[in-house]
Amino acid sequence: MLPPWVVLGTAYYPEYLPRELGDRVETDLDLMVAAGIGAIRVGESVWSTWEPQDGVFELDWIRPVLDGAADRGIGVVLGTPTYAVPPWLQLKHPEIAAERRTGERVPWGVRQEVDYHQPAFLFHAERVIRRIVEHHRDHPAVIGYQVDNEPGLLLPHNESAFEAFVARLRETYGDVDTLNEAWGLTYWSHRLSDWSELWRPDGNSTPSYDLAWRRFQAERTTEFIGWQADLVGELRRPEQFVTTCLAYDRAAVADVPLSSRLDVAAGNLYVHVQDGLERPARPPRFEPGWIGRSVADLYLAADRVYGSRGEPFLITETNATSIGGSHLNHPPYDGQLRQLAWAMVSRGARMVQHWHWHSIHHGAETFWGGILGHGLEAGRVYDEIAAIGGEFAAAGASVAELRPDVDVAIVWSTESDWALHFQPPLAHPGGAPDKSSYRTIVTAFYAGVIDAGLRPGVVPVERLGVDPVALVSRYPVLVVPALYIASDAVLDLLVAYAQAGGHLVIGPRTGYADPEARARAEVAPGRLREAAGVHYLEYENLLDPQPVVGLDGHATRWAERLILDDADVLASFEHPGGGRRPVVTSKSFGAGRMTVVGTVPDGALARSVFSRALDSVWSQLPASVTALSAVNPAGERLWFVHNWSGSPVSVEPPAGVTGGRLELGPRDVRVLGEERA
Repeated sequence: MLPPWVVLGTAYYPEYLPRELGDRVETDLDLMVAAGIGAIRVGESVWSTWEPQDGVFELDWIRPVLDGAADRGIGVVLGTPTYAVPPWLQLKHPEIAAERRTGERVPWGVRQEVDYHQPAFLFHAERVIRRIVEHHRDHPAVIGYQVDNEPGLLLPHNESAFEAFVARLRETYGDVDTLNEAWGLTYWSHRLSDWSELWRPDGNSTPSYDLAWRRFQAERTTEFIGWQADLVGELRRPEQFVTTCLAYDRAAVADVPLSSRLDVAAGNLYVHVQDGLERPARPPRFEPGWIGRSVADLYLAADRVYGSRGEPFLITETNATSIGGSHLNHPPYDGQLRQLAWAMVSRGARMVQHWHWHSIHHGAETFWGGILGHGLEAGRVYDEIAAIGGEFAAAGASVAELRPDVDVAIVWSTESDWALHFQPPLAHPGGAPDKSSYRTIVTAFYAGVIDAGLRPGVVPVERLGVDPVALVSRYPVLVVPALYIASDAVLDLLVAYAQAGGHLVIGPRTGYADPEARARAEVAPGRLREAAGVHYLEYENLLDPQPVVGLDGHATRWAERLILDDADVLASFEHPGGGRRPVVTSKSFGAGRMTVVGTVPDGALARSVFSRALDSVWSQLPASVTALSAVNPAGERLWFVHNWSGSPVSVEPPAGVTGGRLELGPRDVRVLGEERA
C-alpha cells in the first residue's frame, strides 16, 4: 500500500490558487520532487468543484495533478469531499444541517455543518464518492483514499438523532425501570414512566445520560466513517488503502473502534513550536486545546495514533509553519520541523504530511502557513522540508514500520475523558471547572515518564486484552491515571497484572465510577484497595502546590486523603490545615507492585516516581535531551536522540549504541543504531 520507506508528504490544493497565477502544477510538482516529497493529499475539501450542480460532475479537473504526480513518482491520496457540503445541496435539503441544540441549526458558511446520518446527505455523499473513486481508481498515481476529514466535530441534536438515541437506550436497557435504576433518576424527580418522557440533551445534568449520549454520538461517527470506508473498499484497487484523518480531540470520536474500520490509523498532529518545544519544559503560554503545548504533548499525541490500532500509522497533517488563525503567527525555529518529523517517525509514523503545500490566498485559513508562503517562492521552510526529505530517503526502509519500545505504558480512556469533561475534578484559578481535567492529569504522568529518561507508550483501555501475564510481558510498568470510568473486569485485570509481576501505578480518580458514570458505593479505590494497601474517604482540590518530602517536587491541584492499610509511604506533604499526609504510596503485591499517586504531580514529583520505578537505559541524560527507541522489521533497534534546546549539548550513549560520544547541535536530532547481541 505504501512504499517500503517513510513517505514525506503534503496536502496540495492548486484549485485554491487565484486564476491570474496561471497553471502552477508542473512547477509545484517539480519543487516537491526536489524536496523529496513522495505523496500528496488532494480533493477532500471541494465537493462543489467535483459536483458544481446537482448531478453535474466535473471529475477531470484533478487529472493534470494525477498525471504529473505519476510522471514524477509521487503517490496521491485521494479524498472524499463529504465534510464540505456544496451550497446547492444546502439549499435543496436544509434538513441536513446539524443542530447544536435542539431546533438550532448550525449556520452554513463554515464546514462540517451536517448531521451525516440524514438520508438526503447520505444519498448525495454516496453518489459523489462513487463517481470520484470509479473515475480515478485505476490512475497509477492513486495509492489510497482519505474518507471525509476530521470527523466527529459536532454532537447533532436533530430530531432523528434523538429518536435513534432513545431507540438505542431501549435496546440497551429494555425498559424504563432498568434505566431509572442504572442512571439514578430518582434524583431531582427524573424518574421516567415512559420512554417518551426522556428529556433532550440540551439541559441535561445527569452524568449517566451525558456518557450515554457521548457514546452514542461516537458510535454514529464510527458508523459513518465505516460506511464510507466499506463503500470505497468495494470500489478501489486491492493495493490501495483507505483511512481518514482524525483530530483526536473531536467531541464525537472514539478512535479505537473508528480506526478498526480502516486499513491504517491516521491522525493530524499540531504543536505550538518555538519555546513550546523547549526542554526543560517552560510554563505553557496557551490554554489546553487541540494544539500540543510541549514535547510531552507531541509524543503523547503520536503514541495515541499508534495506540488506536497498535501498529504503525500515518500523520496526515502537521505543522509547516505558523498554524491556527490570523492572530497566531509563530513559525518554527530552525531545526524544529526536522525534530517534529523524526519524533513522529520514532513513534511509528509511516508517512508525515505537512499541511499544506502553499498558503491559501483567501478563506478562513488564509494565515495558516504552508510550505510555500503567499508569494509561492521556496524559502527557509521549504529548505528544511527538503532536508527532511533527503534524510528520509537516506534512511530508507530502516526507519519504516517501526514498533516503539515501551518501558512505561499509559492507559488512555476516552470515556473517562468524556466523563471528566462533564464533571471535572480540577478547577481553574478562581474556581471555574477545568474541562481539560482528564488530559491535564494524564499529561502530568506521561511527561514524568519522558523526564525520567524512560520510553513511554499509550495503550487504550479497549486494547488491554484479558491476559495479565501477556500485559506484564509487554509493559513492565502500567500507569492508570484518572481511569474514572472502569468496569469491574478492567479493574480486576489491573490487579491481576500487578499480581503477575507488573508494576501498576494509579493516579487520581482511578476506579471511582462504574461504566454508567455512577460513583461506586465502596471505599476508594474499591477493587484496587487490597493491591494498593491504602484507601481514602476524602479528597480535595489544592489551591497551592504543596512541597513533598521523600521524593522531589510538589503535589498540585488535587489530593486524596490516603489512609494506610499496609502500604509504604514514598512521599507526603504538610497539609495547610495541619498534619502530614501521605500522597505517594507503594506496596509489594504478589510478584509485582502497586504505587498510588494521590495527586496531580508536578514535573519533579512525576519524574521522581518513575525514576524510582525503573532505571533509564541512558544514564544522566541532559535535561534538554530525549532518547527513545524503536525496532524495525529487520529486528534492528534504532535510537532517536533529540536536543530540544537552542544550545549544543554533548551526550554519552550507553554501551552498545553505535557512534560514540554524541555532539548535538541546537535543536538537533540523530538516529543511532544499536549493536546486536
